[in-house]
Amino acid sequence: MLQVISVVGAMAILGAYAANLLGWLGPANLSYSVANFLGSAILTVIAVVDQQIGFILLEGVWAVVSLWGMVQVLRGRSPESSAGH
Repeated sequence: MLQVISVVGAMAILGAYAANLLGWLGPANLSYSVANFLGSAILTVIAVVDQQIGFILLEGVWAVVSLWGMVQVLRGRSPESSAGH
């Protein structure tokens, strides 16, 4: 069951990434950040269950950064324009 859940998390991240590359979504789109956040949060939980410290770090930071992007979009600021601030 954990494998199925982890595939869902990975697909959320990869889907957002592919949509960005194809020009369908970008960091200024809330859906992009939500997909990244949900996918990385799922994979963080799986990493905690499996006690994979490296993946906890990777996915945990990815979740925090994605959450920051969501906050920026909801505030009406583009994550792209606020990256240097």
